[in-house]
Amino acid sequence: MPHNANHSVQHDVMHSLYVNHHNWLFTWIRKRLDSQYDAADLTQDTFLRIHAKQNAATIKEPKAYLVTIAKGLVCHFYRRKSLEQAYLELLAKQPESFVISPENEFIILQTLEEVDALLNGLPSQVKQVFLLAQIEGKKYQQIADDMQLSLATVKRYMKQAYVKCFVLMGDDLFE
Repeated sequence: MPHNANHSVQHDVMHSLYVNHHNWLFTWIRKRLDSQYDAADLTQDTFLRIHAKQNAATIKEPKAYLVTIAKGLVCHFYRRKSLEQAYLELLAKQPESFVISPENEFIILQTLEEVDALLNGLPSQVKQVFLLAQIEGKKYQQIADDMQLSLATVKRYMKQAYVKCFVLMGDDLFE
């Protein structure tokens, strides 16, 4: 019985939070996005995050809490949009015979998003060294010279980036 009572309280608090703050939150998000449809999606995602945590009853400052979650979702939205735009620009440069299936396109975009999240978790110089090596194909010594770092530091930064990659890949690495 206590479980059902707790569930009922959570449901009531969540319902109240949604009814009292949905329109306000939608307006707040809408001011930051180009599309009312995207704003509606992110508004729903904000409430879904709270619902999934089942902590609605513990929220003391609902607007501040909602804005904190919504800010993260808006940032993620723009980061993903930027990645998609860069990917589409790259695709536009490919010959017409170059065709990617929708499934592979989804996998590529998902992977780009994961790589972006990984890189954003690295210190800025480590990220820069990793990108220069992996994207621009520069040799370690060239990176060291360009960034005025020692070769040992560049190697240490690359090791740090690779370790982070391996940790995030986890069990997927050995499947």
